[in-house]
Amino acid sequence: MIKMQVIGNLGKDCVVNTVNGKNVINFTVAHTEKYKDSQGNNQEKTTWVDCAYWTDRAGLAPYLTKGKQVFVEGNPEVRSFTRNDGTSGASLSMRVREVQLLGGKEGGGAAYTHNESHQAAPARNDVPSSISEVADDLPF
Repeated sequence: MIKMQVIGNLGKDCVVNTVNGKNVINFTVAHTEKYKDSQGNNQEKTTWVDCAYWTDRAGLAPYLTKGKQVFVEGNPEVRSFTRNDGTSGASLSMRVREVQLLGGKEGGGAAYTHNESHQAAPARNDVPSSISEVADDLPF
């Protein structure tokens, strides 16, 4: 199995489609890497990943909007195609197994994953509601 993880921003609002009675949420994630070239000049390289999230949890869709930062994990796929001018091209896509909204009050910590039966289930991290709850769990 090959696993791929990407942290990036959504390039546009997601689209929800129904294929053979199952929901698929399609979205594109842009990951920009900053680096210095051999001459010491700052450079940027952006990689776009087309994502397909097959899930019965379409309620996530309103939160997958342009500019939102996300973490996605899944299986990569390379798709070949022919451009209008006849030249060949390829695109990177991912069959998503987990989506996590990152940053801000709206998106912090909400995660959705596939369980063993390939249905989506929300992932929960039990976060204490106050600092006193944390102090009670300390071993010293």
